[in-house]
Amino acid sequence: MSTEFIFRIIGAIAGSVGGGFLGNWTARFLGVTPEGYVIVFALLGVLIGLILTPYITIRPLRHVSRRLAKMPAERLIAIVLGLFIGLVAAALLSLPLALLGPPFRQILPLVAAAVLCYLSVVILVSRQNDLQSFFSGLRMSPSASAERTGNGDSEQYILLDTSVIIDGRIADISKTGFIRATLLIPNFILFELQHIADSADPLRRGRGRLGLEVLTQLQNDSPVLTQITDMDVSEVRDADSKLVALGRHLHCPIMTNDYNLNRVAELQGVTVLNINDLANAVKITSLPGEELKVKIIQEGRESDQGVGFLQDGTMVVVEDGRNLINKTLNVTVTKVLQTSAGRMIFAKP
Repeated sequence: MSTEFIFRIIGAIAGSVGGGFLGNWTARFLGVTPEGYVIVFALLGVLIGLILTPYITIRPLRHVSRRLAKMPAERLIAIVLGLFIGLVAAALLSLPLALLGPPFRQILPLVAAAVLCYLSVVILVSRQNDLQSFFSGLRMSPSASAERTGNGDSEQYILLDTSVIIDGRIADISKTGFIRATLLIPNFILFELQHIADSADPLRRGRGRLGLEVLTQLQNDSPVLTQITDMDVSEVRDADSKLVALGRHLHCPIMTNDYNLNRVAELQGVTVLNINDLANAVKITSLPGEELKVKIIQEGRESDQGVGFLQDGTMVVVEDGRNLINKTLNVTVTKVLQTSAGRMIFAKP
């Protein structure tokens, strides 16, 4: 037996009783025999109770409960605290308002309570991030605060972007011990990753599933603590903007491979950790005059150039290498060029 059916039965009983009283009162008002009116109004009450009871009881409650379940914790706390402050202010204001003459002393306290609660909720919800920062500062012990201030380390977390999760290299990097901070994945990033994994495009679907496997490795096999958080930023819609706003709020860096997100975050003062930059930084450095062994695999941009790659992925452009494709040869480095796409080495046989 469902809860909605039980509420319908209760509503039907209550409607029949109310309809009976209403029918009796109507019959007396009209000065006629009440039996017929009582029966008709009671049946109408049963019908109205069966139909309308779920729409005024359980369904609104379910809608409210779903909204509360999806609501971020900081917003819910701000709403409850705003209602409390508004009611306290209305109670204090009702004392002088009660001294007014009727009907103002009956009406104005209710109006003041509604207005003050509304204003308090609106103000605290609009400043919910500042409110969370305030309570976070209160929860921090003096010793921990002094330790963080003394070390100059305010980056307890690293926010992960979807691109860096799909990339997969973060799982191997976390095992090296170079990352000490907690890896933080917001729910909206997880939802975006799930959306990619459910895509109709096989390539996008494969990348999304790879990202979910990387998250599983991070949680189970990585020595670095990985957390999923329900923290959200309701003022913006897209995931990149939410991530930048969350990074500003938590004062923590964002790890990403997305060039556009990298630029936007830097413009807003958020530190960015780019795995591509890390990979370029740890590539083997080659100096002019050094000899390398490389296999020419394709033509270069210029007519006489051939292109090969080292084991770490560094591109080697070989002069007069067009006619040496699919051959492995020793080359001498002539110039090393560092670009945003990586390191390029120019050489000649």
